[in-house]
Amino acid sequence: MSTAEYEFRTFPAAVESPGAATAATAGWLQAETQGFHEARLSDQETARLAAHMARDGHQLTGVYAAGRPAESLGADYPVATFASFEKTLNVGGAEPLQAHLISCVTVRPTHRRQGILRRVMTDDLDRAVEAGYAVAALTVSEATIYRRFGFGVATQVHTVTVATDARFRLLVSPRGRCELVDARELVRLGPEIFAGFHAAQPGSVDRQSKHWERISGVVGEKGEEDRAVRAALHYDESGAIDGYVSYRAGGYDTHPRVLEVVDLVAQNADAYLGLWEFLASVDLVDAVKWDAAPVDDPLRWALENWRQVAASSLDDWVWLRILDVVAAFEARGYAAAAAGEIVLGVTDPLGHAEGRYRLRVADGRAAVTRDDTAPCDLELDVSVLGSLYLGGADPVVLAAAGRLTEPVPGAARALRALLAPVGTVWGITHF
Repeated sequence: MSTAEYEFRTFPAAVESPGAATAATAGWLQAETQGFHEARLSDQETARLAAHMARDGHQLTGVYAAGRPAESLGADYPVATFASFEKTLNVGGAEPLQAHLISCVTVRPTHRRQGILRRVMTDDLDRAVEAGYAVAALTVSEATIYRRFGFGVATQVHTVTVATDARFRLLVSPRGRCELVDARELVRLGPEIFAGFHAAQPGSVDRQSKHWERISGVVGEKGEEDRAVRAALHYDESGAIDGYVSYRAGGYDTHPRVLEVVDLVAQNADAYLGLWEFLASVDLVDAVKWDAAPVDDPLRWALENWRQVAASSLDDWVWLRILDVVAAFEARGYAAAAAGEIVLGVTDPLGHAEGRYRLRVADGRAAVTRDDTAPCDLELDVSVLGSLYLGGADPVVLAAAGRLTEPVPGAARALRALLAPVGTVWGITHF
């Protein structure tokens, strides 16, 4: 089949009553769930997820085969799914940047390699450009698909396992204290705590409403309450809440006995180290595992024995796609010491960011102009520009990897100085 033999429909996620999703939304959700090898949704689960998606303004695209055998999945089940919505991205500037987020991308195995994903993605990015978004972003289950559409890895996380035996000693005493709380309270308390983290953390993406039910255990992976989830809050010296952790302990029969962090949000260094100190104090546990730790983790430097932090993987997290070079780089924050100018020659197979751009940085701000007659200092693909945008990737390293070229020797080092981030680039939101 060619794409001409499919119907492409884009519609808002919706519920027709408090307990029921619309037929189109329900069919789309069942198809998306199947694409990610998750259990078939009950009507109640479908209605709950549809309500969350409607609250977050999800636009759903379903691709429907023109003809199908009578015995196959129903007509409301698309052969491909795609969702987009708006959340903010902290780019280190004075204000967070409104970002076009993409999620829930699936294509049924029986309908692959027919141009469906390319059609859906390019149409969606065209709409994002028309709507005025400077960047698009996604998190991915497969790392080889999205570079062709101009996305590049912009943030990373470590999966860490921290030994919490008698050797766990901090070299500092974090201020504040921790107290246990009913994990279900995070549905109410979590959004405000996260908002403080999000406002201060370059690379952070705001969260969807469904997130709070999951990290609190109100709704677990199988759609039922996860009563194993526990939680603690961190209070600063004034008594204000500035962090939380939710976690789940393994069984007594496991060795070593590992406590799994479900979510850890800290608005400052004292809250971060204080929450780790709390986790290390939990009895009957040998180690703590977390799959979203910062790559340059202050915990390692704060420990008397930094070998107690073992990183088992380095994972790509947020992938960024620059749609409007001028708007994106003028919205970004810059280190106070950064000053100078450089001309970037950007290639973009989809055309959105194609051109030569003069980037001038001074006093923590940038002015960007398109100048296609200017000689380039650096030449790079738009996917590389997405990786460099927040400052989490080093242009000198990318030049050594052959991902950008320097018509002017030393230009990569100059760009490194100009794009130095205002803080560690890291985020903990997966979408």
